[in-house]
Amino acid sequence: MLRSIPAAIFLAAVLVLAPAAAHAEDYVPPPPPVAPSIANSSLSSVCVADVPYISYDITLVDPDNQATSHTAYLTLSGGGQSETFLLGEIVDGQLSGTMLWPGASVGDDGQPTGWPGWMLVGGTWVQTDGNYAWTRDVTSALITVNPETTVPLSYPPSAPDCLTSPSDSATTTSSSSSGLASTGVSQAMLPIGIGSILVILAGLAIFLLRRRASTH
Repeated sequence: MLRSIPAAIFLAAVLVLAPAAAHAEDYVPPPPPVAPSIANSSLSSVCVADVPYISYDITLVDPDNQATSHTAYLTLSGGGQSETFLLGEIVDGQLSGTMLWPGASVGDDGQPTGWPGWMLVGGTWVQTDGNYAWTRDVTSALITVNPETTVPLSYPPSAPDCLTSPSDSATTTSSSSSGLASTGVSQAMLPIGIGSILVILAGLAIFLLRRRASTH
């Protein structure tokens, strides 16, 4: 009777531990968390009523809630310069909208009042290295949330129906205001013309005096 007790204990231990050992062999650890991504985001340049804009469409994929921020930024770099702009907050994985191209401006009437790389001086549009002129040469931009991605982006070219630089008439208006320009007479020629007229009048006066003297 006493000899059967250890055997019974051993058998009970086998029955208890066997399922646990089988369970351990079948255990599969959970997969690691999926890192957030904005790889499917995009940027594009557009021109509306002669005003350049940047259109953005940002998609945040974050199935395991690993992103520590949902605030999106846009960074432009080029020519040794760089600047970052706030786009907004991503909601339900999406953020889209438009922003003025840096250096561009528009009035309350919707008409353009400025373009990058240009400034109005005395009523004349002149090109400048300032006013975000360097952004006209960018070829890509960086979108940053918690992950980040680089996407293509370039300044929109001018088209007949939408200008992204001052028009030719805008750049020459103030420099062609002289009324003499329509006659084809240069201001520099005025002294020469007046002098010629005076010489002719003087010669005519001398001729008439000599003629009168010869008749007496």
